[in-house]
Amino acid sequence: MCGIIGYVGKKNSVPYIIDGLKKLEYRGYDSAGISILQDGHLITVRAVGKVAELEKATLLANPQGQSGIGHTRWATHGKPCEENSHPHRDCSGDLVVVHNGIIENFLTLREKLSALGHKFKSETDTEVIAHLIEENLKTAPGQTNQERLFNAVRKTNGEISGAYAYGVLWAQTPDFLIGVKNQSPMVVGLGKNENFLASDVPAFLKHTNKVLFLEDGEMVTLTSKGVTLFGKDGQEKPFKPTKITWDQKTAEKGGYEHFMLKEIYDQPQAIEDTLRTAQTDFGKLVGLKMGDLRALQNVHIVACGTAYHAGLVAKYYIENFAGIPVTVDLASEYKYRTVPRTPHTLAVAVSQSGETADTIGAVRKAQELGFKTLAICNVLGSTITRVCDGTFYTHCGPEISVASTKAFTSQLTSLYVLALFLGKANGNISATVFNKLYKELLTLSKYMAETVKIEYDVRHITKKVYKAPHFLFLGRNVNFPIALEGALKLKEVSYRSAEGFAAGEIKHGPISIIEKGTPTIVLMPSDELFEKMLSACQECRARGAFVIAVTTQEGAQKAKDCIDKAIVVPYAGEFLQPILNVVALQFFAYWTAKRLGCDIDQPRNLAKSVTVE
Repeated sequence: MCGIIGYVGKKNSVPYIIDGLKKLEYRGYDSAGISILQDGHLITVRAVGKVAELEKATLLANPQGQSGIGHTRWATHGKPCEENSHPHRDCSGDLVVVHNGIIENFLTLREKLSALGHKFKSETDTEVIAHLIEENLKTAPGQTNQERLFNAVRKTNGEISGAYAYGVLWAQTPDFLIGVKNQSPMVVGLGKNENFLASDVPAFLKHTNKVLFLEDGEMVTLTSKGVTLFGKDGQEKPFKPTKITWDQKTAEKGGYEHFMLKEIYDQPQAIEDTLRTAQTDFGKLVGLKMGDLRALQNVHIVACGTAYHAGLVAKYYIENFAGIPVTVDLASEYKYRTVPRTPHTLAVAVSQSGETADTIGAVRKAQELGFKTLAICNVLGSTITRVCDGTFYTHCGPEISVASTKAFTSQLTSLYVLALFLGKANGNISATVFNKLYKELLTLSKYMAETVKIEYDVRHITKKVYKAPHFLFLGRNVNFPIALEGALKLKEVSYRSAEGFAAGEIKHGPISIIEKGTPTIVLMPSDELFEKMLSACQECRARGAFVIAVTTQEGAQKAKDCIDKAIVVPYAGEFLQPILNVVALQFFAYWTAKRLGCDIDQPRNLAKSVTVE
């Protein structure tokens, strides 16, 4: 996830672009760059780090021009460095591209273009777009340079695959900017004698509230005089701008009141983006030899906080699909306990930021013991990805809220993929079963898109229980760690006391804390354990608990006499269900905290990344 801003108008574009990048910095902060068309030449300035670094460099270079594009990067291909920063240029230096998304076939295209004489200067997938447009310009039809560029970009769109939104600026076409959208966001701001291209509305909202939201497959051309929209067929099409009524602060959150809520709703796309990178050549994907993975006899998972709960779920995944024993440790404890030096062991470190000190320490201990190490991480180039032998990157984009939501479900998705490939590698599951399970996994984002529609129901339920001093969360089997995560999420953002338990343990002590009205959230999908979970509901309700079931439509009907309220989620199967169930608990935590007036995105005493022991 990256941020794009483009400007064409009658004024110097630089202040508009720098300000727009500041508004989009939540989308990425590994590096930033700007290209300005000045006196027929493109002036490009790039800097590693946050937009503030680019602003300093731009002040020194002092470009001046009425057309320009800018970019703030969240790295996916290539480490954060100036060479990998956008905008990316063609061989001539006369054409630049800024891009958000992933070009899936960039390696094939890069080889093809290199054979034609193109010289690449970065490791990114984006650079192939600039060179491909340059190549297509050689044969592009058109009476004017604007027509030629438009046709070259259209041809390029037909040759690249993946999710992408990008902007193009060419020195041969002053006062002219092209935007393209396919499965990544792109919006246009329509001003007076000036127009904007951006990833999100906040980039230009203080200058205009008239917005055109592009649909997949559409292209747009911008000049200072106007905007022209083109459909998938390349033909011009009419449009009616949308008038935005958000204030600037709300707009930065995509219209949501809090980043946490936005990030809950981001999850269908985050899962889809994570799965898009899960290629069949798994060893190459994670940077480990398939022979090592095939020979595994033990897996150790180390993590902290929410990531630890992801590891607990993964234990069920790996032991079921791969038949390999799994231990899951809090990273802070793994460092100090006596860990047996077992052969053919893989240590899997799960971390959103890749900078968690305890998890890095656990990885180093695993390496001292001679174990292979694999990171499940969201941040390219982070410490843990450099320390580990291999990395499986999630692609959920920046997560701004301290309480993790989309990072967690992306971790679960990645760990599910890992389990499937380990099972396939060692023969525990057949190729037929693997293909069936993987096909089911590819439907997960669609199930997630249905699941986020439950917000209204959850919001209504929290109205009845949010003042309670203590909450219980119960689950069994693969949903037990989800109960732990639900309790943690509630504690993090609402400051309420909450505990998660395996449902079978409730009668071994915890039931004593139930009193009249104690909210008890029970994870009970329609599976072979449903009847046992129903018994747990009855036990708790008999002692006065207010029982809220997270279940399916079928389960809600069967349990109606044993529960007080039901949160109904789709059923995706035993091992995918936890990824959907946790969404209900995320919404529950969010709305409880909101009703209590808590600082949801920045809860007291907490930090997004714990970089000290």
